[in-house]
Amino acid sequence: MNQNYTAQIDEATAKFRALLEGQLERVERINASKDTIDYSKLDKIIIGVCGGDGIGPIITDSSYKILKYLLADKVDAGKVEFKIIDGLTIENRAAHNKAIPDDVLEELKSCHVILKGPTTTPRAGDPWPNIESANVAMRKELDLFANVRPVSVPDKGIDWTFFRENTEGSYAVGSKGVHVTDDLAIDFCVTTTEGTNRIARLAFEYARANGKDHVSIVTKANVIKTTDGKFLRICEEMAKEYPEIRTDEWFIDIMTAKLVDEKRRTDFKVFILPNLYGDIITDEAAEFQGGVGTAGSANIGKKYAMFEAIHGSAPRMVKEGRGKYADPCSMLRASVLLLSHIGAQAEADRLKSALDFCMFEDKKLKITGRDTGATCEEFTQYVIENLK
Repeated sequence: MNQNYTAQIDEATAKFRALLEGQLERVERINASKDTIDYSKLDKIIIGVCGGDGIGPIITDSSYKILKYLLADKVDAGKVEFKIIDGLTIENRAAHNKAIPDDVLEELKSCHVILKGPTTTPRAGDPWPNIESANVAMRKELDLFANVRPVSVPDKGIDWTFFRENTEGSYAVGSKGVHVTDDLAIDFCVTTTEGTNRIARLAFEYARANGKDHVSIVTKANVIKTTDGKFLRICEEMAKEYPEIRTDEWFIDIMTAKLVDEKRRTDFKVFILPNLYGDIITDEAAEFQGGVGTAGSANIGKKYAMFEAIHGSAPRMVKEGRGKYADPCSMLRASVLLLSHIGAQAEADRLKSALDFCMFEDKKLKITGRDTGATCEEFTQYVIENLK
């Protein structure tokens, strides 16, 4: 080396040490967390309804109306309670300079499951402080380790469910990279044994319970040998406990190609992926269903679960006065997952069937995001009328 970088290396090493200490503390916490909530044993299930901002409150209200309709008997019997939580607007988060204000976090923790609308994450040039994504913060605070995203297009033979690890990988310490010098910046990728075990177990258990006979493990382990390699090895070891399920492994680059291969894509059923790859490929997959505006997701932990759309808050739509034309299908798909998660499978099936009919078969009303199509409220009523 032509220069003496001792001071910069020492500073970067100190930051890396602190990061390692924090991750090892996290490993101890998740290793100690063994109990999973059993909703059938709860006297009452509390569902938090958190609208977020932008189009979030509009499409979340759509889901809230349908959930109240489907769960009316359970609400009347005191088995289900809805709790409205308004504090995740960008204005409130900016005022507290926190991704999730403390009082809002306490409210969220008082619920068993959360229906959450999109929230705005500030970017450079926005009139907001540079606060962390509310989604990322919620996943960390509630340890929502699994992001589950289904994509269904019956007429194309597509029935996919993605299990994306939600708390590790390239996103785990995404804001804690190190600028070693003006010429060198380094970020970090995290893979832990228990973090991988629990996402793999959830995916294989889902496949077994739902009659899915094929699980695909997606990594880039041929290049990212340490962290992706560990993820792949653990998933392959887990697969041995499920001999009736065909398991294969794919690299992320070729998998993105195979999803558009009409001859191969109908063979895939369940996917297990590290965080970054899961984020990217599920957006690609959602396009087959009609775009990210039609896709919902579940964020599942051992104690809490959160259900949301996979798209953003679309502040431009609200600014242009088009908010009432927002597509609620993403939140309604998320509501299907919520109902299934709390054991209301019959209600989940009713909503999924109604959505499939309204989106893919009948198509009497179409959402365009503008006055050329139906309003969110009109489409919501359309779905309610087709709940059978």
